[in-house]
Amino acid sequence: MANSADVPAGSPRRRDARATRRRLLEAAADLFAERGYDAATVRDIADRAGANQALLFRYFGSKSALLTEVMAHSGQEQLRTTPPEKLLETALRGMLTHHGKEHHDRSLAVYLRSVGGADDGSETVKALGEQYVAVLATLSGAEDAALRADLAMAWLLGIGIMRVVVGREPLAGADPDAVCGLVLGLLEQLLDGVPEPEER
Repeated sequence: MANSADVPAGSPRRRDARATRRRLLEAAADLFAERGYDAATVRDIADRAGANQALLFRYFGSKSALLTEVMAHSGQEQLRTTPPEKLLETALRGMLTHHGKEHHDRSLAVYLRSVGGADDGSETVKALGEQYVAVLATLSGAEDAALRADLAMAWLLGIGIMRVVVGREPLAGADPDAVCGLVLGLLEQLLDGVPEPEER
């Protein structure tokens, strides 16, 4: 039987490590969405997480690997857990309400601000965009389903650029329900299968 003193001695360190790692991921998601991959420095991410920069490199290896991890816990999780017919609404609302507490809902905001980064990590967000398009294409029975999915994604990202990156009014301050009500109905016609958003 193990000495009871052995368990408490190791447990707090494991809990602290998990908590620190989670804080670093959340801080990175916030800053990548707010500033973009290039402008979000390792120092800023560590400061927001209340952690030492050395721990960031210890847990993730590099800033590029951290971006990959953020995508794995946000966009890819969203793709895994969201029914295809709800993906557009979920992604759109995530961009429209990007100051919310659900970090996984900010995946496309991270995508928008990071896809042009010079680092190899940009390949991760490019691949994420391709995965979104592949899922959206399954919603259409048209022969040109891939083209329709590309157009839907382009429109979605265009809305995100104008609202999240540029901050152009009136879109930047528009009510998310109003935007969804206007956009998703038209995307239904484009993709031939996306249901209209539920009334709230």
